[in-house]
Amino acid sequence: MTKQVTGIAPHSLIQFAAAAYQDLGMPFDDALLAADSLVQADLWGHQSHGLLRLAWYCARLRSGAMQAVTNTEVMVDAGAICVLEGHDGVGQVIAKQAVDESCRRAKAHGVGIVSVRNSNHFGTCMYFSRMGAAQGCITMIMSNAGPNIAPWGGRQKKIGTNPWSIAVPGGKYGSVVMDMANSGVARGKIYLAQKRREAIPEGWAIDKEGRPTTDPAAAIEGFILPMAGHKGYVLGVMIDILSGVLSGSSFLDQVHGPYDPVNKSGAGHLFISLNVQAFQPLELFEKTIEAYVHSLKDVPLAAGHDQIYYPGEMENLANIKNRQEGLILPIDTLESLKELAVQANLTKALPTELQDE
Repeated sequence: MTKQVTGIAPHSLIQFAAAAYQDLGMPFDDALLAADSLVQADLWGHQSHGLLRLAWYCARLRSGAMQAVTNTEVMVDAGAICVLEGHDGVGQVIAKQAVDESCRRAKAHGVGIVSVRNSNHFGTCMYFSRMGAAQGCITMIMSNAGPNIAPWGGRQKKIGTNPWSIAVPGGKYGSVVMDMANSGVARGKIYLAQKRREAIPEGWAIDKEGRPTTDPAAAIEGFILPMAGHKGYVLGVMIDILSGVLSGSSFLDQVHGPYDPVNKSGAGHLFISLNVQAFQPLELFEKTIEAYVHSLKDVPLAAGHDQIYYPGEMENLANIKNRQEGLILPIDTLESLKELAVQANLTKALPTELQDE
């Protein structure tokens, strides 16, 4: 059994993940991007979308469900609108191309819309929506996902957690960011609880018989509950339509998630970028957002709270802390990294903290 390791340097984890991807045929720059997206999720405190998933992605590369070399193709080029065919390439690589393309078109037309089909899971949405905000655009990203939610009132998995994110240029705050699934919790958090051998809170999921459960294994076999009841169900449906149906990609239970090692994903995405400069001077907008955030934080605190956080601030603070102190990862995640290293003959590429155990 691997012992708990504290304070692993993020750059060493990125290097190892990139080496694992390259070993499976991914070009260096693409491997570095995909690796960084995973480690950044851990740095933000979202371990459900971090290195926990590296072995999943590698299994999909080995089976050919995901192509190591990403060859996207523009299927529709209509001014502000673009439809991008992913050809089962790496989700992170496709998402980076899509957000850059949406911003490029937004700079030319005020708005840029990129619809993506036949892609793969790309990790946490805000990794890419923040890229759009850094380019002076308000950027919205959404994606469909493998089914794990039943239609409201039903008992069959049809709808994914179908995440979405909006990032806004925030001046001195960097960006103000929303990133959420339409379930009460992302499925990855249930997998994380399973790896940590922890119970999940009541209200996250029901088992296959429709009974409330705190057992993550029963939750994975059963159903994740939508956030806000029927409202989360409706949001999930609409994101599936905008991501999957509109792009000409898969939808509902045709989509396969990253935990499926052999089936092509068929995931669809939608990227929408608004060029702030087309509405008002960017500097003025960012100053207004700074005042907006100040006003949010300048309210009396409720009992049990020590400060008001603007959307995305918790991740920013976690990122600073984890970069200074290093990452603490679940034991099962560490074990999966070591197993992956043995499979690929990459034990020397492991972080030294794992080599010296």
